[in-house]
Amino acid sequence: MRVLFVEDDVLLGQALATGLRQLGHAADWFTNGHDADGALMAAPYDAMVLDLGLPGGDGLVWLRRWRDRGVKIPVLVLTARDGIDQRIAGLDSGADDYLLKPITIDELAARMRALMRRASGRTQPTWRHGPLEYEPSTKLVRWKGQGVELTARELALLEALMLDPQRVLSKALLREKLYDWSDTEPEGNSLEVHIHHLRRKIDPRIVRTVRGVGYALGALEPAP
Repeated sequence: MRVLFVEDDVLLGQALATGLRQLGHAADWFTNGHDADGALMAAPYDAMVLDLGLPGGDGLVWLRRWRDRGVKIPVLVLTARDGIDQRIAGLDSGADDYLLKPITIDELAARMRALMRRASGRTQPTWRHGPLEYEPSTKLVRWKGQGVELTARELALLEALMLDPQRVLSKALLREKLYDWSDTEPEGNSLEVHIHHLRRKIDPRIVRTVRGVGYALGALEPAP
């Protein structure tokens, strides 16, 4: 998923942003709400991790503003404020979950997976599409019961398609979901290369091309 991460603590921000990228997510990190606001209008994010104690404006103020503007992505509030009143205020302002500092990258990633399952309507830890199985928590992919080794980019592409299996995703949208602003990978035909690898490693029908529009999950026979 592509994550908008707003945290003013430089050491914590660098560590968590790096950890999210190592887990295969595209993560754009900002230290204040103003810059995060600009990013929200420029890129299609799947989730947000939001600190509350931000310079130039409290995180809850920004969160209420975004919700009033119609921003619907799941938001995980990350804060050192441990009072019950603060947690209630965060949830009432539009947060989907609340995580107290200090945290580990593994717990953050697990909370975000839970948010995405709820947002996509997937309540099971294993996602299925015909004989294809994918476990976001372990990045394990199985095709007809056999494990499939995918790169981080291929996993990110597969996850983006499986999150919205009925939708045709444009090339531009898929590129924005796969690459954050820190990436130096050339544009070119890199997306098409990843799609070719998915088809070769899993099944030629796993990704359907809709000419002039983009790509979607292909129709597959049910698992036996």
